[in-house]
Amino acid sequence: MEKQQEAARPASKGPKRQRRPRRKHNKSSANATGASTPTAEETPNGELWSIKDFKVAEVEGKVRFHDMNLPDRVMKAIQTMGFEYCSEIQAATLPATLQGYDLIGQAQTGTGKTAAFLIAMISDFLDYPVEGERANNFPRGLIIAPTRELALQIADEAEKLTKYTNLNVVSLVGGMNYDKQRQQLETEFVDLIVATPGRLLDFARSKKVMLNKVECVVLDEADRMLSMGFIPDVKSIIRMTPHKERRQTMLFSATFPKDIQALARQWTFHPKEVSVVPKETTNKNIDQVIYTVSNNQKWPILKKLIEENGSQRTIIFANRRDETRDLHEKLKKANINCAMLSGEVSQDKRVKTLAKFKDGSIQVLVATDVAGRGIHVDNIELVVNYALPDDPEDYVHRIGRTGRGGEQGKSVSFATEDDSFMIPEIEATIGTSIRCEYVRDQD
Repeated sequence: MEKQQEAARPASKGPKRQRRPRRKHNKSSANATGASTPTAEETPNGELWSIKDFKVAEVEGKVRFHDMNLPDRVMKAIQTMGFEYCSEIQAATLPATLQGYDLIGQAQTGTGKTAAFLIAMISDFLDYPVEGERANNFPRGLIIAPTRELALQIADEAEKLTKYTNLNVVSLVGGMNYDKQRQQLETEFVDLIVATPGRLLDFARSKKVMLNKVECVVLDEADRMLSMGFIPDVKSIIRMTPHKERRQTMLFSATFPKDIQALARQWTFHPKEVSVVPKETTNKNIDQVIYTVSNNQKWPILKKLIEENGSQRTIIFANRRDETRDLHEKLKKANINCAMLSGEVSQDKRVKTLAKFKDGSIQVLVATDVAGRGIHVDNIELVVNYALPDDPEDYVHRIGRTGRGGEQGKSVSFATEDDSFMIPEIEATIGTSIRCEYVRDQD
């Protein structure tokens, strides 16, 4: 849906640190009987919508989005997306971030943190439109993510949440058409940028995008930005934004090593701190099993496993690119609907492949760890470790692709005499034992 653009975009508002009261939304008008009736609001596409069209029952122990005093245009988008109750991270963070407070949040993927920071940012932009004119390449909000896939998924969710507004979302990611992104910055009003560090820095240094009037900065998966070597770029980007006392900053990370703790203190201003992490390192909704096998048993067992699971969405992780290619070829020859994600696959093709996997056009993905970390897709029923990873932390990330959003998931790992020594290290990392099943040689 095309969004209408305002004739003139206003300039940046005053100091963010002057905490502002939340605007009251969903005001009611009295009808002839004296009862109050929610007033209807016209969305940019001309639709009339009222909060009375979005009924969600009050349930003990659950927080409704209705309870957050959000703009009607955001509430309509939330209804369209099928949300009713806040996830734990949303309920814990929104009361503070909607008031403009900085946030340090510990949360893993699949917890709803993307919607948490987007709803806060979008609601603020709608409640407090800027005054005066501004150039189109001065964004109001900036979200930095470590991988292209994650950035594009954040941008996709931002598009859905701004569907009934005039706010425009632009993604700036490496590995995709530079000229097309440059043209967007030159021809469209930019309210919210979602970017990977390298590509954003390219545009910022060439003055194609100006960050000195950014009102809100979100750093997502900060620990991964550290491990992937992006922190120097992120530091350069942060220096281009307003001082931390004049912007809102939200930092999310699954883990908080000392370096990330130091950066969080350096980049935020009197932040609220929220931690929403499972007691176990791995999700209790995931049924984990390790098959101890010989090398020549792995392929026939994998084939049988996929065929028995029917049309279930499945990811298979391999440790090396050549192993990924080999598995992909074997799956195709077995007439299994599959695709491959690895560093040697072009970014455009990776994006298309993920989209097909997400909509169900592809049943099975074969991936390496680097490509697999960008996969944030719901309803993945099965994760297979064709070989145990060299790093126990990678085991956690791999199986975390399933069992998301409260759904049940399953992980199957193959262990041979070459890598079974990793089992105790993995169990120590996740803090629990994993069921092992010995597979006998087939006659």
